[in-house]
Amino acid sequence: MTPDDAARTDTEAGEDRKPAAPEEDRRGFLARHARAVLIGGIAAVVMLAGAVGWWLHARNYESTDDAFIDARSVSISPQVSGAIVDVPVTDNQLVEAGAVLARIDDRDYAAALAQARAKADQSQADIANFAAQIEAQQARLDQARVQVTAAQAALQFAQDENQRAQDLVKTGAGTQQRADQAGTDLRQRQADLDSARSGQTSADKQLGVLRAQAQGAAAALEQAQASLLQAQANQDRTVLTSPVAGRVAKLSAANGAYASPGQSLMMLVPREIWVTANFKETQLDLMRAGQPVSISIDAYPGRDFPGHVDSQQFGSGTAFALLPAENATGNYVKVVQRVPVKIVFDQLPDLPLGPGMSVVPTVTVR
Repeated sequence: MTPDDAARTDTEAGEDRKPAAPEEDRRGFLARHARAVLIGGIAAVVMLAGAVGWWLHARNYESTDDAFIDARSVSISPQVSGAIVDVPVTDNQLVEAGAVLARIDDRDYAAALAQARAKADQSQADIANFAAQIEAQQARLDQARVQVTAAQAALQFAQDENQRAQDLVKTGAGTQQRADQAGTDLRQRQADLDSARSGQTSADKQLGVLRAQAQGAAAALEQAQASLLQAQANQDRTVLTSPVAGRVAKLSAANGAYASPGQSLMMLVPREIWVTANFKETQLDLMRAGQPVSISIDAYPGRDFPGHVDSQQFGSGTAFALLPAENATGNYVKVVQRVPVKIVFDQLPDLPLGPGMSVVPTVTVR
């Protein structure tokens, strides 16, 4: 073998020892693990289909965990001051509307009521008295008018008599004494008329005075009646009653304690409750009133309660906060706002639910 043949043989042997191409390696791998690759591909397709199906299903719902049971709780506070003499309710007790919750000592208010009632009765008596005086004074005024009429008639007669007497004196058929007597009688009748007119004027003015006093008595009666109503209201307020049906909470009233107006003695949680859900504003595009809601309550896991969307607040929660955001000042960072949505139960659960309890509502929006 020549040296050239030996070199050619070594070259061919080296070419035979070169590694296989990458495509050939992959084909070999797929051939060796065909079943595993098939299972993996099927699993990937199933997962993709499941993800698409989940997305298609999930897009029909909007949910939030920023939600809680809400109610318009009533603070029971007295409107009058006094010592508490009775608290006939206890913590968490269910009461009906109108039930007595507490009583305040009413002896001072009962005395004030009796005094106001006495003043009203006195004013009624004054009005009746003035009415009688006005009626009597009206009779005196009528009598004075009659006297004026009679005096006018007597004066007219005296004038005629005086005229005849003066004419007889001038013709010599009568005496001077008779003429003087007729003149005197005329002056007397004129004086009587003036006196009757003065009496009529005095009676008329006195009637006006009595009528003014009667108006004052009527005003005093109205004032007394107002005081009576106030005293009656104050006495009624010594008994605190339930404005609505609900449960007693945060009870602080106790026998012997002193109650002041505006002091909270207890809270009353009404039976009517709902859910306030703070959804992101990006979740409200398809949300409408009347849409069904599945309500999950944290205190009762594994149970869902049906409800529906009642209404949506016109404004975000921060807009009505004590210190609302001032986006027009300083640096601005956009934050997705939350908007309260009121959700009501289709049927109120027969469970001890109260304000602040956490829930998770899921609204069907499609």
